[in-house]
Amino acid sequence: MTLLTMENAKTPKGEKKGYITGILYLAPNTQSGVTNVCPMAKIAQCDSACLYTAGRGKFNKIKEARIRKTLYFHERKNEFLNEIARDIHRIENKAKKTQNIPLIRLNGTSDILWEKINFTLEEETAKKIGATPGKYENIMALFPHIQFYDYTKIASRNHLPSNYDLTFSYSGVEKYQKEVEKALKKKMRIAVVFRTKDIIPDTFKGMTVVDGDDTDLRHLDPQGVIVSLYAKGDAKKDDTGFVVDIAM
Repeated sequence: MTLLTMENAKTPKGEKKGYITGILYLAPNTQSGVTNVCPMAKIAQCDSACLYTAGRGKFNKIKEARIRKTLYFHERKNEFLNEIARDIHRIENKAKKTQNIPLIRLNGTSDILWEKINFTLEEETAKKIGATPGKYENIMALFPHIQFYDYTKIASRNHLPSNYDLTFSYSGVEKYQKEVEKALKKKMRIAVVFRTKDIIPDTFKGMTVVDGDDTDLRHLDPQGVIVSLYAKGDAKKDDTGFVVDIAM
């Protein structure tokens, strides 16, 4: 099973800037029936507006494949991470051949704290990727020369690997505002989903707004800005407060 895909609406835009991105798409929230890979989804109420339904994600075969991947992660985590390592190595080799820079996003449709998941690199995988077998603190530690990035609803994620960049994901839901306040206090980069392109303001929550739909190269954006996105898939119908209708 190939776990990381390079097929995404934004990744071709990144390629124009010299990057290729490998993304892991799991079944979000509790869609798999065995584990919750989005612990803040219910509080932020982003479960119904999740990008899981955007693009190719609306097709049943794609949903079924993502559920299989999530079950694999849940039931055989170490084997799963060895598979991820082989996929990253494959993407790294492709990047070298095409003279691009590889990027890895492990939470395409999940919010797993990858920095806290250690694993053992098996002998067979180590030989294939030219690495030293043994225990690693996390997958980022195995590839310190590769940039990882993700969006997260968890503002309290600290002590991250130097090659792991996070963008906080906003929701206007009242019960979620304590988490938003944490992100604002930390001056994190914050992604906000607006209903339509035409209502995107120049500032939001006192912070400068930058375009987030141009590319997905979030690690190039400065911290302390609002990254504007517009609603896609089922998010277009969201009325929970996750999707912003007017400038606030």
